[in-house]
Parts: sequence; C-alpha cells; structure tokens
Amino acid sequence: MSSSMSFSLTLIDLAGFAALLLWGIHMVQSGVMRALGPRLKMVLGRALAGPLKGFCAGALVTTLLQSSTATALMVSGFAAAGLVALVPALAAMLGANIGTSLIVQVLSFNVAALAPAAILGGLILFRKGVGTSMRDLGRVLIGLGLIVLALHALVDLLRPLEDAPSIRMLLGALATVPALDVMLAAILTWAVHSSVAVVLITASLAAQGVVPPNAAIALVLGANLGSAIAPVVEVMGRDDPAAKRLPMGNLINRAVGVAVGVALIEPIGRQMVLWQPDLARLAIDFHTLFNVVTALVFLPLLGPFARLLERLFPDRDLADDPTRPRYLNPAATETPVVALGAATREALRLADALEEMLDTAARALLSGERRHIAETRQGDDVLDRLNREIRSYLASIDPDDLSSADRRRVEEILTFSANLEQAADVVCGRLMAEAGKRLKRGISFSTAEEGEIAALIQRLKTNVRLAASLFMTADPRAARLLAMEKAAFRESETAAARLHFDRLRHGLAAHAEASGLSADIVRDLKLVNSHVVAAAAYPVLARSGELRDSRLAEPGSALSSG
Repeated sequence: MSSSMSFSLTLIDLAGFAALLLWGIHMVQSGVMRALGPRLKMVLGRALAGPLKGFCAGALVTTLLQSSTATALMVSGFAAAGLVALVPALAAMLGANIGTSLIVQVLSFNVAALAPAAILGGLILFRKGVGTSMRDLGRVLIGLGLIVLALHALVDLLRPLEDAPSIRMLLGALATVPALDVMLAAILTWAVHSSVAVVLITASLAAQGVVPPNAAIALVLGANLGSAIAPVVEVMGRDDPAAKRLPMGNLINRAVGVAVGVALIEPIGRQMVLWQPDLARLAIDFHTLFNVVTALVFLPLLGPFARLLERLFPDRDLADDPTRPRYLNPAATETPVVALGAATREALRLADALEEMLDTAARALLSGERRHIAETRQGDDVLDRLNREIRSYLASIDPDDLSSADRRRVEEILTFSANLEQAADVVCGRLMAEAGKRLKRGISFSTAEEGEIAALIQRLKTNVRLAASLFMTADPRAARLLAMEKAAFRESETAAARLHFDRLRHGLAAHAEASGLSADIVRDLKLVNSHVVAAAAYPVLARSGELRDSRLAEPGSALSSG
C-alpha cells in the first residue's frame, strides 16, 4: 500500500474515532439531561446565587456532562435570560474548567478495559430497563464506554507517528514556536468541541516523544483557549450585547491565562520536567495546575471584572423594537430545559402584546379615531414576528435531546403561540375592518351597545391574563373556568343577534345598521375568545381527560330522550 493511501486511511480513521468520541459525549449529555434535566437546572440555578457555590456547581455539572462547552452554553442561557448574576456565572465557568481537569485525570489512567463492560451494561439497561430513568442511565453508560473506547483508539492510532519522519518534522518545527502550538490546539479544540480529547492526545504525543515538553504545555494551553471559543461563536450573531458578557468574560479569562503561560513557558517547562519526568503525566498535570491557578487568581477579581464586562457590553434598550425577541438565546438550544424556559418566557410576551392590542382596539371601535386603527394593526406585527421566532427557535432544538415531557411542552408552547397570533389576526383584520366601516359610514352606537362592547373587551383581556397564568400553572380548575367563558360569549352573541333582528322586524333601519355592526363585533370578539381558550385551556383539559372530541350528541341519544 502506498504511503499516500496509508496516510489517507489514517486521516479517515482519525475522523471516524473523533466522531465516535463526539457521539459518546452527546449520549452522556443527552442521558444526563433527560434523567436530571429539570433537577439539574434547579440545582444549578440555586447554586448560581453566589460565586463559591457557582464555582462548585460548574465543576459538578461539567463532570456529569463530560463537557465544559455544554456547561458554558447552559450557564450562558441562564445569564442571557437574566436568571443569574454575572459574577456567579463567571465563577461557574472557572469551576467548569476544573471539571474538565478532573475528567482528564480519570481518563488518563488505563480504563480502556472498562469500555466494553460499560457499553454492554448500558445496552442492557437501555433495552431491558424498566422506566425512563433506567434507559437514561443506560444511555449514559453507553456514552461513557464510547468515550473511553474512542480515546483509546485515537491514542493507538497516533502511536505510530513517532516512526513517520514527515509528521515528526512538522511537529518538531511547530514545537519551536509556542504561539503556533497554541493556535493549532485551539482550532482543533473548537472543531471537535472537546478540550479533554485534545489534552489526552497531547499527552500521548508527549509520551511517545513526538512533541517536547514545552510544545506539550503550549498545546494544553491552546486546548484551554479553544474550549472558550465555541460559546463565543454561538452568541456572535446576536444583537444583544448583554448576551455576550459571559462567553466573552470566559474567553478573556482563558486568553489572559494562556498569554501568561506562553510568556513563562521556558521556566514553567523546566519546573514541570523536574516535578514530573513522565511527559504524559506532565501534560495532564499541567492542565490541572493551569486551571487551578487560573481559578485562584480570577475568583477574587470577578466583581470588578463583571462591572467591566457590563460597561463593555451594556444592556440593549428593548423598548424601541417590541417585535424583537428578548429571551430566545440561541446558545441555550444545546440545553433543552433552558431553551424551553426561554421559549415559555417569550410566549408570555404574546399575551402582553395581545392585551395591548385589545386596548387600542377598544379605542378604535368606540372612539372613532383612525389613528387607533393603525396602532392596533402595528400590534399585530409584534405577535406575527414573535410567533415566527418562537417556532424557529423550538425547531432548532435537537429532537433527540427532548424527553417525552419536553416534547409535550414544545407542543403546548406552539399551541399557545399560534392561537394568540390567530386571535391577533382577528383583531387586526375583522375588528379593524368593522372599526373602519363605522368611521366611513358615520355609524353611532347606543350607550347600551357601547357598554356591551367595552364590557366584552374587558372580559376578553381578563381571559388573556388567565390564559397566561394557566399556560404556566396547568391548573385544571383554571382551565375549566377559562373554557366556561365560551358560553358567556356565546350568550352575548345570541343577545346581539336577537336585538338586531328585532330592530329589522320593527323597521328601525337607522338603528338596525348600528345593531348589525355591533352584532358583527360581538361575533368576532367571541372568535378571539375561542382562540384564547384554545391557547391554554384545551391542552390542560385534554391531558386531564375532560375535553370531549365533539359537541355532537351520541347517535340515538336524542331519540331515546324523546
């Protein structure tokens, strides 16, 4: 076999084992999130109340998820949504880096023999386990086995590099320029989203003498820098500067530490060789030492550092564009429990926007000013865009990471958003067309008709608020109350239609035009209310078994009752 073909096959093997490593990490993350998702979110949210607790929580979550990048994306989602302060979030990122050090220390020992047993045990639990928790545990064990297996295969694959003169020459040339080593490792870490893999590969290369100690230290520094790049890339496309504080703060921490490490690489290298002659252990122990020292240096400085970040990335004024999403952090889609919380908060803005539309719609219908019609139609743009953004955001979440409860919540959010957006379409379209008709024809409502329209709109606003509350609580009692509002609006529609018919029958043409328009308005308000009920009450009633498929009577029941 030619050398070029052998090299190509080696590259394919490298890519394949790297893909296996990433898939193993994905399985561990998805298994942990499915098993502990809500509890993990709750524990992390509580722990982020203080710097020290946040530091410990970051280390724990990273150890569970086998990835500091996953922790960074989760904490970034909390910070971007305004759920946690910046100082404990930065502390959590320092803890996450300690977590990767613990993972590297464990995997640096010869644990390859445990991989088949972990995969076999995980498969048995996944296929035969009773309950979703056992299946999730099986997923985690399979992922851990794949991680160990992939890392072991990568080390075995790279071992013959010491006999490849061209590769040794290339790495030898890079070893003379620490900055190039840092850049190479940083790019590789960003590409594979795993500093653990890059550090372990570096340790293997150092053990084989392919790279000297100083180059190994530089590669470890680059791996630490690369682990902070992915969260920054995730938020660069966002136009909210505040969302960039935590990822950029973490990157600055890493960059400062790496810069100091590169500047002192010669004395550091000499001391590390004296302390740890085993070059493989040297790379791994330096990785741990670097993260411990960085944490000790930066933890006391997080307060002023957070204030600096807040000045560099100030809060964006959201009042100037109400159509812009406020809580849909793209980085949080990697963590479904955070992403669903963000989508829920954004969906509640639809209820607020619809309530404001109803206010302007009432003025448009009753005051007779055209500017209120334009204001109401502008409100429809808010609901249209927010609903579209929420749908796109939820579609970006990997469905494999969603539990059955998560999928149900996705459906509830989509149902709530779609129905409120459709309610807004009725207000913007049919009700505003009727407001325009009243202005054009100079129709005047009686005091009773105006009072009825105003009372129904006020009742509708109350129902919108009840729907928003029900969307969060899923209380069957509130669902029944909201569903019963349909009967009240149906009675109002019947009364308005009867009044209009009576006026027509008695030849009151002047009043009949007003009553006809009033009946149309009441009918459309009833339609708006139907969408509000469907947005929040129906999903809860369907889940509790209290929603009938049809209002039709059972076949033969009418005859038997007669």
